[in-house]
Amino acid sequence: MTELSVPVLTVIIFLPIIAAVLILLLPRSQKDLVRGIALTTALACFFLGLVVYTTYNGEVASLAQEQAQILSQDTNTDATQAFEATLAFEDQVEWLPQLGISYHVAVDGLNAPMVLLTGMVFVAGVLVSWKVEDRTREFFAFFLLLVAGVYGVFVAMDLFVLFFFYELAIFPMYLLIATYGWVKLREYAAMKLTLYILIGSVIALIGAIAMVLTASNYFQSPEGAVVFQEAISSGLLPANSQPFSFSIPQLTLAAENGAFNVINYAGIDGLTFAKLWFPAIFIGFAVLAGLFPFHNWSPDGHVAAPTAVSMIHAGVLMKLGAYAALRAGVQLLPGGAEVHLPWIVILATVNVIYGAFIAFRQRDFKYVIGFSSVSHMGLVSLGWATMNLTGFTGAGLQMFSHGVMTALFFGCVGMVYDRAHTRDIPSLGGFVKVMPWVAFAFILASLASMGMPGFSGFIAELPIFMGLFEASPVVTLQVANTTLSNYYSIIAIIAILGVVITAAYVLRVTGQVFFGEFNREKYPDVGDITARERFVLIFLGSPLIILGVMPAIMAPMLQVGVAPVLAMLGGGT
Repeated sequence: MTELSVPVLTVIIFLPIIAAVLILLLPRSQKDLVRGIALTTALACFFLGLVVYTTYNGEVASLAQEQAQILSQDTNTDATQAFEATLAFEDQVEWLPQLGISYHVAVDGLNAPMVLLTGMVFVAGVLVSWKVEDRTREFFAFFLLLVAGVYGVFVAMDLFVLFFFYELAIFPMYLLIATYGWVKLREYAAMKLTLYILIGSVIALIGAIAMVLTASNYFQSPEGAVVFQEAISSGLLPANSQPFSFSIPQLTLAAENGAFNVINYAGIDGLTFAKLWFPAIFIGFAVLAGLFPFHNWSPDGHVAAPTAVSMIHAGVLMKLGAYAALRAGVQLLPGGAEVHLPWIVILATVNVIYGAFIAFRQRDFKYVIGFSSVSHMGLVSLGWATMNLTGFTGAGLQMFSHGVMTALFFGCVGMVYDRAHTRDIPSLGGFVKVMPWVAFAFILASLASMGMPGFSGFIAELPIFMGLFEASPVVTLQVANTTLSNYYSIIAIIAILGVVITAAYVLRVTGQVFFGEFNREKYPDVGDITARERFVLIFLGSPLIILGVMPAIMAPMLQVGVAPVLAMLGGGT
């Protein structure tokens, strides 16, 4: 894999942190300089992320061949080797070796698109926030810290580092919503969001620590010690590795060799570590992805947040939860995934249908998009629950597609609200006549949202539904003395109804807000958007078409990224 001469991922993570500190040292009066530093940082991170993405994508074909050769060996380390072989732009430094913690970052086919997505929403968020006048310095500093935390989670290859950046992202989110959000709801929404996410992450952290302890005990057992030493001798693990470690590749090796599937865990017949702790880790992270019934912090958080924070929240932060649930849950505890995902899929289905119905009933423009995000993130969880390549690929595409789409949605809503000073849908109307760019961008996002062919939403959702049908004959769920079989096909049919409901509410909102008669007396100051805002709409709208027409620019990369996870699951179902 071609590497760059600079630690590009470390630069991407720490550049926003350095810029945030620099901004806080500036006088309050230097607002233009603050904005300039924030925009320069965002553009730098985006272009570096684009370099990472394009460089990785250019070598996907060779990586896929190498990966296929490794997985064909059928050894007790092939999944770990396949995972390690696809890591690129690695940067690893010992941090707290006594505690098995190292600063280890890298990208593979799964998180490289997320790095690109974060950069895009980062740039758009800074530009949308250009007119923030209240404590401008603090706003952009907190926003930069939030983005740095998101970057850190996506590229972390050490569980401790992952949790470190996970918490770093939560703290500035609270401050941004509580300080700059909608006055009527901001304190309640900020506290609600923080408590939900913190509780979920603490539960997941407990499970992660238990996982590290279990893996350490395994590597110190006679059988595990042999595996551990062979991995070091072959170069699969670094020479200075120790049994107690938060390293994700090392935990993957432990999982592949059955360290978490030893029966009679905690003295309970038939129970394994994976079966016990998978729900805690997966759902603990999936709280941030809005998994039902732990979702109701999300719409309030969206509505209360400033526009840029809503964009980063829905566009990137929720994907962070879904990504971590797969990386730390499914990849490291595949035995638990095979047991629990067949019932978690039901929760995800509720997400899709319930979120769509509630979105349909909203009067508040922003609440519609908030509940729409809950619905669409349910599709990502459905994709993970398929446990096959088709569904996993669709889920990865959905994370990127929905990230861009929902950021565009919230950008449009913010532009309307800034000029009309209301989000009450029945009070609006005819805005296409005064804000044609916003109307066009909203329609574009709506077409992607409802899964129209030719747009990214269709390319993402179709594989998820196909994956559900593909998994249906082989996935079963034991409920008491009853075994449910072939029910994934029913799940798929029910979830497809969510697409129909989505079409209904986006068409309703588009018609009520942008078409009909425009009341000039009621909105005398409403006019078209600035060139800066037009750039944001083009910047976020273009990928919805590009990915929809050319899915090959991302799908093969995602398939390389999820292949090791599927190998852990026995090659998929």
